[in-house]
Amino acid sequence: MDGYLRPRTLDDALAMLAATPGCQVLAGGTDVFPARTGAEVWLKRDNRPLLDLSGIAALAGITETATGWRIGALATWTEFCATQLPPAFDGLKQAARQVGGAQVQNRGTLLGNLCNASPAADGAPPLLTLDAQVELSGPAGGRVLPLAAFLLGNRRTALAPGEIATALLLPHPPEGAMGGFMKLGARSHLVISIAMVAGTLALEGGVVRHARLAVGACSATAQRLPLAEAALLNAPPDPARLLPEHLAALTPIDDVRASAAYRRHAALVLLQRLVESLA
Repeated sequence: MDGYLRPRTLDDALAMLAATPGCQVLAGGTDVFPARTGAEVWLKRDNRPLLDLSGIAALAGITETATGWRIGALATWTEFCATQLPPAFDGLKQAARQVGGAQVQNRGTLLGNLCNASPAADGAPPLLTLDAQVELSGPAGGRVLPLAAFLLGNRRTALAPGEIATALLLPHPPEGAMGGFMKLGARSHLVISIAMVAGTLALEGGVVRHARLAVGACSATAQRLPLAEAALLNAPPDPARLLPEHLAALTPIDDVRASAAYRRHAALVLLQRLVESLA
């Protein structure tokens, strides 16, 4: 490693990032350090300087705002689980409890999980169902992107050179909305997903008035499923209304964990079980 920088303010961090080409931004480090260790094993040492955000107090914490919730770039999975939030956030909390073990949850951050941009990032599907946005700060000022526009592909995001992701922004959910998350892997914990699903539903008089469904680990990025959502709206929450054609937008792959066909089938079964549990 050719350098280590630990600014105390966001302005200082942006200045250091601009002055240090190729610098790698660090929050919890639970993705950065294993990746560097793996590179060392294959004699591909990563010498990029590290820009450690952990000293910037303004990036910490989870706060309620007039429009929703702001989750700072340094907020950890453990901190998120300990925060009192509406039931619509329960799916994200369920995902949080399956991100590695306790040590990873104590250090890893929600926003870092997204910046790593793994197709199997546990936080992405539930955040999509919560209409999450990503706050970015850079030399030209700040901007906000919907999460679906921030995640571009496997290990690719919309972060521009010199930008830092500073927060997640979550709007207040609809009244009565409930959230859930289900994950399938080779074992129950400490595993990369074969498929995962998340959803938020709100019922009124036994009829679905709000539906958000998303699938992860079955495409280069997690995907919302508008066809499946439309199939549930304005009807009783019947899992049988979810059909294979509602998952046509997914592009699962064959790999050592599962075949593409199995992933697609598993995603549908998980979605049906999720709707049944939320109902």
